[in-house]
Amino acid sequence: MVSFTTRPEITGTFGVATSTHWIASSVGFGILEKGGNAFDAAVAMGFTLQVVEPHLNGPGGEFPAITYSAKDDKVQVLCAQGIAPQGATIEKYRDEGLDLIPGSGLLATVIPGAFDGWMLMLRDQGTMTLREVLEPAIYYARSGHPVLERVSLAIQSLEELFTKEWPSSAAVWMPGGKAPAPGEMFRNPDLADTWERLLSEAESVTDREEQIEMARNCFYRGFIAEKIGAYLSEACVMDGTGERRKGVLSAEDMAGWSANWEAPLTLDYDNWTVCKTGPWSQGPVMLQNLQLLKQAGIADMDLMGADFIHTVIESMKLTYADREAYYGDPNFFDIPMQELLSADYAAKRAALIGTTASLEQRPGMIKGLEHLAQAAIDRASGVGKHAVGADAGEPTMAHLAKPSNRRGDTVHIDVVDRWGNMVSVTPSGGWLQSSPIVPGLGFALNSRAQMFWLDEGLPTSLAPGHRPRTTLTPSLALKDGKPHLAFGTPGGDQQDQWQLIFFLRLVHGQQNMQEVIDAPLFHSQHFTGSFYPRQAMPGRMMIEPSAGEAIIADLRARGHDVDVSDPWSIGRLTAAARDSDGLLRAAATPRLMQAYAIGR
Repeated sequence: MVSFTTRPEITGTFGVATSTHWIASSVGFGILEKGGNAFDAAVAMGFTLQVVEPHLNGPGGEFPAITYSAKDDKVQVLCAQGIAPQGATIEKYRDEGLDLIPGSGLLATVIPGAFDGWMLMLRDQGTMTLREVLEPAIYYARSGHPVLERVSLAIQSLEELFTKEWPSSAAVWMPGGKAPAPGEMFRNPDLADTWERLLSEAESVTDREEQIEMARNCFYRGFIAEKIGAYLSEACVMDGTGERRKGVLSAEDMAGWSANWEAPLTLDYDNWTVCKTGPWSQGPVMLQNLQLLKQAGIADMDLMGADFIHTVIESMKLTYADREAYYGDPNFFDIPMQELLSADYAAKRAALIGTTASLEQRPGMIKGLEHLAQAAIDRASGVGKHAVGADAGEPTMAHLAKPSNRRGDTVHIDVVDRWGNMVSVTPSGGWLQSSPIVPGLGFALNSRAQMFWLDEGLPTSLAPGHRPRTTLTPSLALKDGKPHLAFGTPGGDQQDQWQLIFFLRLVHGQQNMQEVIDAPLFHSQHFTGSFYPRQAMPGRMMIEPSAGEAIIADLRARGHDVDVSDPWSIGRLTAAARDSDGLLRAAATPRLMQAYAIGR
């Protein structure tokens, strides 16, 4: 690999915090400076990102996290992905005239999971009080922060919708009747009031854990749930189809749900062990790719060359086809994960990679489940009628937004502290584009239900109590048996593609993390997308122009439909690591000029 870096890799021994916004990274490191651990820092960063990147995540959203506790010497997954409400049935949605769940609006909403997830992380692995981790977010919501240009543009693109259809959103996002200008101080006093009231109720008791339990009760059974329930009982709002509909989420749904801890899926790769979320996310595709690429001889390739890019793209096509066929909530469906991750299965799949680009959707035919593979193939060929344009990311309100503003996305956090605790977490959902602000609360609900299909018998069929197969997928890796690396990125279906490329280049290129993050990125858009309108674009891939004209010409000669992106526009990777000698390192993408790593 060519050595190039836009900024230094951050190194130190005390702690490192990295995220997709410099304010959140600073908040996280400030928590470490005050004596908090990585979990405390991650929680404070998460709430801060809801304020400073509201077009990418919010309190009504969700996240998965992968954590390592030095005290327990244990890697765990924290699932803060809410489930479908009791009223969310295929029959109900079909009766609404739908064949796909809209990408925005109230029918796209599942139970908000993020708040309970942050509370479990703080209660079970943190050390600080609820007030200590919430105060930074309250400060920026109350006192203001310089609004990002992309936030301003997102609001501008939705001004007409907010004004005519979502007045509660207009009141929050358009103070004075217009979108805030880039860099203008922006405030969300309703959200600050919500958190202050929650703290007031929680602090009616003095014990730290009891306060956290009181806060959970406030959100899911108290005044917040009551306001959400009351709003949804009456609201009938414009959604992503251009029609007005009511939602099905109720306060009763929220009262019966909680986030949970579970074991990660793992795969050994050379002297590394990669830990990912289960098949209720897309996380296992990275593990499948690593197993498959072992068989394809990826370690011997030029990590910047056309052979490497072609092979990785073709591998992605195969593993994402499996994702579409077989992934879903394992609480309700027997996912053939053991076979999908086996070396024998990977060898058969690797043999399908040829010298030219495949234009087929090719899930593996697993005995007894061939009908799922065929259904995935049929869906990939039959959803083009819903297409509104191809975007790399999470398209929300795409049909209403200006062409340059059709992308939604998410955020990411990585933290490692001096004790060796590690957190990798990818918060998302509850975007300002997803649904109207719940009056008086200062935040919107999520649109994650669009991951479900309205067809019976699939692992991803809509059903009450099921988790949508989220695209959110943080990563944590052990090296020589010791927890070493936390990393991740926003990007919808691209998350595990960019993380895969980062990991392969890091492992086989022996460069520092910043150099790897700065290297040209690429991804496939060949397979069925997870977001409305669920489009597949056979053979399509995107690559940054810094890959070089010769490489791009080579890929086109192999049959790839290559879309060259704007410079420095693909991926928002961040990473944090702890070496065996105790040295801590961190890096963050220069793309979009928002992400920063901080440490000492």
